Amino acid sequence: MTQPCRPATDIDLILARVPYDGPEARLLTLELYSEQCLMYGYADHPSGTPASDYASPHGAFLVIRLARTAVACGGWRTLTSGTAEIKRMYVRPEVRQHSIGRRLLAALETDAADAGAQRIVLETGAKNLGALELYRRTGYRPVAPYVHGRDPAINRALAKDIYG
Repeated sequence: MTQPCRPATDIDLILARVPYDGPEARLLTLELYSEQCLMYGYADHPSGTPASDYASPHGAFLVIRLARTAVACGGWRTLTSGTAEIKRMYVRPEVRQHSIGRRLLAALETDAADAGAQRIVLETGAKNLGALELYRRTGYRPVAPYVHGRDPAINRALAKDIYG
């Protein structure tokens, strides 16, 4: 007999800080990269970012595990004094729509605020409607591109002021 699906609860989820170049982070960031390549035809490869960008005290990389399997990831890194950038946020398709992305985003914001960030910036793609809606619902607003050379028709830069 099949069991009805139920949303993941906080009890089911484990949030962990992991090295950006560790196996769980590498697997999930490569899945994100593949998804972005399918959606846009190209993407920034995760190996182009040094693991030290996500090392304490100037950054962190987090995963969320469900039943001991990593299902979501994201990191933050210091961009400028008081400003952190969220990068490589990804939730596996099979667990989307269960608020895991919202929980991960909140954890990243809290961690960055604890390290002194007062503002968070991030980029996402114009076609990534789920991410755009998540960020809008959690208080992010459009800003001018902050990465040189980004195409505003493809990339959306967003920001949110936070207070630790």
